[in-house]
Amino acid sequence: YEGKMIHQFNHQWGQARYWVDEKEGRKAVLGRKGEDKGQKLDYQGYRLAYRSIASCTNERTMISTILPINVFYGHSLNGTREIVNGNTLLFIVTVLNSFIFDYALRQRVSANITMFYIYQLPIPRLTEKDPIFTKIVTRAAKLICTTPEFDDLAQEIGIDKGESHPDKRAEIRAELDAIVAQLYDLTYDEFKYILTTFPIVKEDVKNRALAAFTQ
Repeated sequence: YEGKMIHQFNHQWGQARYWVDEKEGRKAVLGRKGEDKGQKLDYQGYRLAYRSIASCTNERTMISTILPINVFYGHSLNGTREIVNGNTLLFIVTVLNSFIFDYALRQRVSANITMFYIYQLPIPRLTEKDPIFTKIVTRAAKLICTTPEFDDLAQEIGIDKGESHPDKRAEIRAELDAIVAQLYDLTYDEFKYILTTFPIVKEDVKNRALAAFTQ
């Protein structure tokens, strides 16, 4: 996987150009001193990843999704390096892809997004006991789990396969942005202002988010 192959909540933005033999990939993951005992490694689970090359002048600065199982990625992506449960991955990818997080990130980033920037930014620490957590996770799963590669994740979350229709996805995206904005305790006017700082984003997208926030 390369950065150009993903977009927000989308692992099929581009086609793969390179392939890695799994034996060689395992050697690289384990490192020189690592011993391969057939143990489960991070690439054998779902992982969150984001484009490491971005700009504050792009339509969106943070481009993040969840990668399928059994893939390797290069330096144009940064991602989780341990196996994390699906609920947590879906919650975090939603926050990262939100206008609110993106707004904060754009104040700091010029070109490359390192983990240094990510660690600086505040992310709400919800747990599975929070009702809003479940609302976020189930909606995000419908955006991610649209192909057979994510059937296991859909089963883990307890949903049917997600919608791939553009209008339905746009509605879910708007709801998620509105929920995250309220998690950060923003007022309507504050959220509206933040949306104005994304001039390349289509007005329809921003209007949907504002309408969802009001609802």
